[in-house]
Amino acid sequence: MCDLVQKYNVPGPRYTSYPTVPYWDVDSFSGKQWNTTVLRAFTESQDEGISIYIHLPFCESMCTFCGCHKRITKRHDVELPYIQAILKEWELYHALLGAKPLIKELHLGGGTPTFFSPENLRTLIEGILRFGKKATDMEFSFEGHPNNTTKGHLQALYDVGFRRVCYGVQDYNLSVQRAINRVQPFENVKNVTEWAREIGFTSVGHDIIYGLPFQDTDHVKETIIKTNALKPDRIAFYSYAHVPWLKGNGQRGFKDSDLPPTEVKKAQYELGKRMLGEFGYKDVGMDHFALPTDSLYKALVNGTLHRNFMGYTPFKTKLMIGLGASSISDSWYGFAQNVKNVEEYENLVSQGVIPIFRGHILNKEDQIMRKHILNIMCQFKTDWNEEEEAIVDFRKIVDNLSELQTDGLVVIDDRSIEVTEKGRPFVRNISMAFDLKLHRKKPDTRIFSMTF
Repeated sequence: MCDLVQKYNVPGPRYTSYPTVPYWDVDSFSGKQWNTTVLRAFTESQDEGISIYIHLPFCESMCTFCGCHKRITKRHDVELPYIQAILKEWELYHALLGAKPLIKELHLGGGTPTFFSPENLRTLIEGILRFGKKATDMEFSFEGHPNNTTKGHLQALYDVGFRRVCYGVQDYNLSVQRAINRVQPFENVKNVTEWAREIGFTSVGHDIIYGLPFQDTDHVKETIIKTNALKPDRIAFYSYAHVPWLKGNGQRGFKDSDLPPTEVKKAQYELGKRMLGEFGYKDVGMDHFALPTDSLYKALVNGTLHRNFMGYTPFKTKLMIGLGASSISDSWYGFAQNVKNVEEYENLVSQGVIPIFRGHILNKEDQIMRKHILNIMCQFKTDWNEEEEAIVDFRKIVDNLSELQTDGLVVIDDRSIEVTEKGRPFVRNISMAFDLKLHRKKPDTRIFSMTF
């Protein structure tokens, strides 16, 4: 396995969308086209419900491993104006839809959502629900910072329907934490995990990262042992994405030479994956693991697992609306991203403008390729038909998969492929075989993180 990890450790997309953002046709995109796709998706799937992602970009300090869009500030007077802008944007979408949508999924990401006070988070969610209805099987979730998540945060969000929380752990070693400017004792993570369960949250997740500066294999081992002591329902165990050329100074708090060598990083991955399996966690897909009782693993078993800009989710909604600066929306037939600057975002919304600045409308080929990549990422298999073959040259895709087949990572049949158990960690590489835009035009510069 180590040899295969080394062989296939190449820059590649994470496929939260297809086409991936660098391959969007932004020149032909328009807000009018976007609105048309939103209405189409909503009309076709009103009973299904929609998903909402809300980006809360503020953080009090910079974590140097972070690749998210954020605003560093200790001023909390930014909270209410930003919430008011989000609610105004939501009103604009409500007016476009012409009806109260059924909200099946809502996620607060960042930034640091728990930068906001419990009272302001409650105000935000209550404002969202004024123009929407909760689905009976809804899943509301948020990302919590172990150092500033309080019982008040957890209780306020529980009271408005949240039942899942995810905490960023990264690594428990103090030297590593100092390097990434994220010092948080195990006791803090233990407290917020136990508080969530006491209040009634049914799914608690922990994020762990390997490949961090000054991190060795023993650090990963100790972090997973401590994590298992708290038995979170889900664990994201993923590779540090070192992309300073995309994220500016945020990932320049250490030297490239401070990162683990390739062999060490491979060993960290292999060790972590093995330990998680020994502790009872099931491999859900790519870098996600869950206990058999968690909804994410159940979704994998029953075939409803989905992937979008929020990552893996237990069900698909055709329409996902992203609110807030830099958020990305998905109408199934198109993607649209909001402006990234907070002040520009608030200004556009105040003028009654849905604040998108770029997007992509999917053509027939895009829709076919998106379906197959989603199948690979979420079900580990896909098949195609004659109608699709009239639009897409699947012989080229099979050729792209030939070496992966030789290495025992996929099984190819007449009009289908299936990922083997051995191939599951390589779903990004397998999905790349279906990425026709990537194959037609290789990037001139490095734009994606490494696959391991």
